[in-house]
Amino acid sequence: MELGNGTRISEFLLLGLSEEPELQPILFGLFVSMSLVTVLGNTLFILATISDSHLRAPMYFFLSNLSFVDICFVSTTAPKMLVNIKTHSKVISYAGCVTQMHFCMTFAELGIFLLTVMAYDWFGAICHPLHYVLITNPRLCALLVLVSWIMSVLNSLLQSLMVLPLPFCAELEIPHFFCELNQIILLACSDTFLNDVVMYLAAMLLGGGCLTGILYSYSKIVSSTRAISSARGKYKAFSTCASHLAVVSLFYCTSLGVYLGSAATHNSHSSATASVMYTVVTPMLNPFIYSLRNKDIKRALKRFFRMMQ
Repeated sequence: MELGNGTRISEFLLLGLSEEPELQPILFGLFVSMSLVTVLGNTLFILATISDSHLRAPMYFFLSNLSFVDICFVSTTAPKMLVNIKTHSKVISYAGCVTQMHFCMTFAELGIFLLTVMAYDWFGAICHPLHYVLITNPRLCALLVLVSWIMSVLNSLLQSLMVLPLPFCAELEIPHFFCELNQIILLACSDTFLNDVVMYLAAMLLGGGCLTGILYSYSKIVSSTRAISSARGKYKAFSTCASHLAVVSLFYCTSLGVYLGSAATHNSHSSATASVMYTVVTPMLNPFIYSLRNKDIKRALKRFFRMMQ
């Protein structure tokens, strides 16, 4: 890649969440703690669902995939920031930045697709219980996850390839803790209209389309739940979906806010803060949210710990 003056780009500078020296040890400790909790919590969740023969329902298959994506997501964003803080460096290579951007987009989109597929699973279980086995058979579940992977990889690959030809100006500072697509595009010193169109169109079609599917599923779930005569049955149905709704709300409010909100403002600090929520906080909370009110997961974890003793 070449600058406007003909020199080649070899690196960018990641400014992180704060440039205050006294805050760096706090940020380092905070991100190390959250990363370890995320990896440990999601790994335990996956091991519990794999080791317990009672957890073979599609719901746990999707949750295990979501936990794997959460581990990958945090492993893509946090380590470089921690290394830079520890070494008092802000440098990331051009190739490393584009690679990080690609995988961040892949795992973010994959998380959205999995949340949508999980809403479909709840819809089948609550609205069509008699046909649930046919609606969410193992082959269809595996196919849905595979299609989610393919679409996520293809979209992130397309947008990454569109970034490669962009010329960059002398200002190569990224006011962020990782290489995010919209921040990279802002640094380009050429016309980025096509990049912006593709980025926002993908956010609206993929993110908005998935959100529409989730809202539609839950509108049907609410209608079916209201028809349940017993209060206990209604409570069980709503409590089953509460954790999923909490994760969807947290993820969408932050991730879509970063990309769609950047169309109206270039406030990098608020964008970086929102990105922390969906790249680090949400993956950390997911296993706890889904385990907190799930007796099957709690029993599986107890069995797993007894096996390890």
